[in-house]
Amino acid sequence: MAFRPHPARAPSVLLREAKPLKAIFGHAKRLGHLQRLLESQLQPAAREHCHVASWREGSLLLIVTDGHWATRLRYQQKRLLRQLQAFDEFASLTRILFKVQPPTVQAKVVGHTLDLSEDAAQTIQATADGITDPALRAALERLASHARPKP
Repeated sequence: MAFRPHPARAPSVLLREAKPLKAIFGHAKRLGHLQRLLESQLQPAAREHCHVASWREGSLLLIVTDGHWATRLRYQQKRLLRQLQAFDEFASLTRILFKVQPPTVQAKVVGHTLDLSEDAAQTIQATADGITDPALRAALERLASHARPKP
């Protein structure tokens, strides 16, 4: 008896027909809708730091990226509760809980990149040539090697 796999189906068909996937997809859509409602009531700066984690039995659990934003949102909790209760989806809302959870993916650090002209590199190299301490001399030579070429 040979095994014949089921024919491949498009992902959209799987999301509509497979019961476990359909439930997960429905839950994700519901959380996305609740997130949009929440964002409509948050200050623009707070929107990227606050995400809906769950909504059940009158409690809304929000994940906040750091303690600073959690504190700011706790000060606004009563106002936020009243505003969200105005929506049909949050009519039975009785409390808002905040949980601090830093993002798992480190944000790319935007900082100053080392732009060293050739003239500056030559000056640093000339300084390194006059240094007798081998560790300091090596450090200055490494620094001088970061010069950007002239265009």
